[in-house]
Amino acid sequence: MRRLGFGAMRLCGPRIMGWPPDRENALRVLRRAVELGANLIDTSDAYGPEVNELQVAEALHPYPEGLVIATKGGVVREESAAWLRDGRPEHLRAACEASLRRLRLERIDLYQLHGPDRNVPLEDTVGELARLREEGKIRHVGLSNVTTEQLRRAHAIVPVVSVQNRYSLADRASEDVLEACELERIAFLPWRPLATDSLAREGRPLDRVAQAHRATHGQIALAWLLHRSPVACPIPGTSSLEHLEENMAAASIELREDELRAL
Repeated sequence: MRRLGFGAMRLCGPRIMGWPPDRENALRVLRRAVELGANLIDTSDAYGPEVNELQVAEALHPYPEGLVIATKGGVVREESAAWLRDGRPEHLRAACEASLRRLRLERIDLYQLHGPDRNVPLEDTVGELARLREEGKIRHVGLSNVTTEQLRRAHAIVPVVSVQNRYSLADRASEDVLEACELERIAFLPWRPLATDSLAREGRPLDRVAQAHRATHGQIALAWLLHRSPVACPIPGTSSLEHLEENMAAASIELREDELRAL
């Protein structure tokens, strides 16, 4: 599988709520992502909410062979745009079945828990994902926003094939989770992969490497992630066709060992 996917979240309206002003543009971006080689589209029932999954289905169904549609459940959005976790088994079952309908699928290739709910035992939440998998509604189970300990507990209940945590050049707090994924050969999908923060200042290593490759800071950030680990599968998102082309081109950037050390 190509390791540079597409995160569809940014195709929703402001605050990831509702429909975008230009609905057709969102569909064009999704179709172009697949044309450029992305074979994993990451979405969630919380994006919109529901809007993003409907966009994915409208743009890409019937899905090309080999295209993985990954969605998430376990978060509820309200009018305030807050992200409220709900890991109750009954909620996850209803959320999964609704995602199946919106995405026009009989089985979801990768269904990810959007994040553990501190009010629900993780074993209860993951146990329901295991049952959905046994019933054929989910092919693979993934996790998002977890610690190494939570990954271990979940993996004891059901095979976990992916973890989606925040990770980038500028934010390496999930380094231990990435290393655990490497040991278990679990795909690691870093979200907010383009973050560079103060690293992008003129004269700093990121800026020097970008100039050497005639690339943007974001392209080098993505290239670094692809070099950082063989299990890293970044899912950069955008609502811009130009930015999409730029992101996907990062896969062809080869960083030297000295550049990797500097970064």
